[in-house]
Amino acid sequence: MVYMDNVAGTKPDKRVVDKMIPFYTEKYGNPSAHFYPLGREAFEAVDEARGYVADLIGAENDEIIFTSCGTESNNLALKGVLDTEKTKGKDHIVISEIEHFSVQNVCMKLMNEGYKITKIRVDENGKVDMNALEKAVTPETALVSVMHTNPEIGTVQDLKKVGEICRKNEVLFHTDAVAGVGHTEVDVYEFGCDLLSLAGQNFYGPKGSAALFVKNGVKLNPLFDGGFQEKGFRSGSENVPAIVGLGEAARIAKKEMGEYVPRMKKLQEKLWNGLDEMFDFIHFTGDRNDRLAGHVSFWIEYIEGESLLLWYSLKDVYGASGSACSSNIQAEDEDELEASHVLTAVGVPNDICAGSLTFSMSKYNTEDEVDRVLEITPEIVNKLCEMSPYYNK
Repeated sequence: MVYMDNVAGTKPDKRVVDKMIPFYTEKYGNPSAHFYPLGREAFEAVDEARGYVADLIGAENDEIIFTSCGTESNNLALKGVLDTEKTKGKDHIVISEIEHFSVQNVCMKLMNEGYKITKIRVDENGKVDMNALEKAVTPETALVSVMHTNPEIGTVQDLKKVGEICRKNEVLFHTDAVAGVGHTEVDVYEFGCDLLSLAGQNFYGPKGSAALFVKNGVKLNPLFDGGFQEKGFRSGSENVPAIVGLGEAARIAKKEMGEYVPRMKKLQEKLWNGLDEMFDFIHFTGDRNDRLAGHVSFWIEYIEGESLLLWYSLKDVYGASGSACSSNIQAEDEDELEASHVLTAVGVPNDICAGSLTFSMSKYNTEDEVDRVLEITPEIVNKLCEMSPYYNK
């Protein structure tokens, strides 16, 4: 098996799993019951994990709020800051046109409630137009949300510039960094962001583990009411094993990222160059330089991305077509494929593009696996070209 769909979820590091297991068995106390040893042990484990996550992104320990997933973190960030002391009376939100669905769909709902939403265009590489962003921000703007790394095309944004624009206009700044944390250097204070979302499953931690960075002084309304866990921002008994796993994944990433990221970039270049030399009708997407390590995305004229994905999977090579969260979207016409909003935004022509393919590697992928992908690709592409009526024309 060659697994190259790591933007959808990485294989948990064994050290992460080993650290979690005792909190399912003998260390099962509730952190809120820290007056006796079993509860205190859980409380201290959560506190330790909070420190590791904070250290990974350059934050203070008390600025980390644990959640269940990146989607929850994004929802808490966007909905939570509205109608607070900083945003009272403001009804305008600015996002990029390639944001994740957990940002896009929140904004659609808010628009139905009377909020104004501005989507900032991106260039052909997926980079946000900074001039357009600066013009879009007004005294009525409550929040700007621009993602750190796009999982579909791999582009990494210049968040330092986004942060400068937001600070100059005294506007809150949120970034969805789920795809980037653990594989790129992230520093919340260098970026100048007020809120940042991350998730453990994207950097060798467990699914169901995530966090939201909330800069000290930023007020949030909780998504649901309950007790006072996580400073009152996220009520409910903590998922201690998942939090412990997230913390351990963050500790490992902080220590070892400098070793595995360069290796992933070398594999990325090998796969990119190998594919580029094969065909003159292959088109790569995203910025080649400002890019997530190990990420290669492309489309081939007149060939469906889902067909490519199927043929690769028949040979035990697993990638993605579009994003993991868009695979269940239905087009209005059941006989048509729903176009990716990301591909549309970067100007991919609908008449000759029927879907992209993304290979995203992890620290566990090898050069032999890249060779395997390059070995089977010509046969797959040639077969699909023969089957395509559009290609034959």
